[in-house]
Amino acid sequence: MIEVRKLQKSFDGFEALRGLDISVPKGAVYGLVGPNGAGKSTVIRHLAGIYRQDGGEVLVDGEPVYENPAVKARIAHIPDDIFYFNAATVRDMKNFYRSMIPAFSDERFDKLREAFPIEEKQTVRRLSRGMQKQAAFWIALSCCPEVLLLDEPVDGLDPVMRRQVWSLLLQDVAERGTTVLVSSHNLRELEDVCDHVGIMDRGRMLLERPLADLQENMVKIQLALPEGRTLPEDLDILHETRTGRLIQLILRGRAEELTAKLSACGPFFMDVLPLSLEEIFIYELGGEDHEIKNILL
Repeated sequence: MIEVRKLQKSFDGFEALRGLDISVPKGAVYGLVGPNGAGKSTVIRHLAGIYRQDGGEVLVDGEPVYENPAVKARIAHIPDDIFYFNAATVRDMKNFYRSMIPAFSDERFDKLREAFPIEEKQTVRRLSRGMQKQAAFWIALSCCPEVLLLDEPVDGLDPVMRRQVWSLLLQDVAERGTTVLVSSHNLRELEDVCDHVGIMDRGRMLLERPLADLQENMVKIQLALPEGRTLPEDLDILHETRTGRLIQLILRGRAEELTAKLSACGPFFMDVLPLSLEEIFIYELGGEDHEIKNILL
């Protein structure tokens, strides 16, 4: 559905994207994660057709996005900073998008009114940040998009509305086959909704996999070894901490194979612990530049 190939973009000599590749299957909920400045928002603006790439391709169903109105009409984009005309009401913005998007559904807009308790005659700039986000979702979902691009989408929403929004999005994925690409720093929330994940850093893709595969190929293990016993040398250790004889390891590999290998060391006990998306992100990113530094010495 979405294909980004060797994408390059520079701003005043700074390379924001350096040969980035992304592949998002139709009907997937794809979480794009990375540290601040990794280039996530820049990618989304290319997918929305706002930026022209310096190199590479940005495709939806094999067609380029930039300056392609037919493709852009199938895409809805909710940025972190909501766009609205200065004196526009919610109804004005609805009419604006309805004039440009052939698939816009007045019937759907009316049905979604129950989920978003906003007065249509209210000026958007007078709404709180959270209410502006609600208005943006209300209009975007009424556009009946095939592709939905979200940049920090639920920032500013209260917990009840966050759940409401995710429920509506996942319903569209299940019933309409909507493809969703979402960038967020709330990795715990992404873990609940995403089936594919891409981890970016410094304008490049570090890895891109189905979330289930990612979780199966990284393991957290706690164990304690008898005096004089050591860990096998061929372990792919991403992180290790020791407290007395208690060892905690973050390992790359499958749990069954790793526990079998560690069992040969004769541990007093060994336990495999669940690994969150946040932990996967931290340990995949790795490197000195992303370590947590103790500066209060």
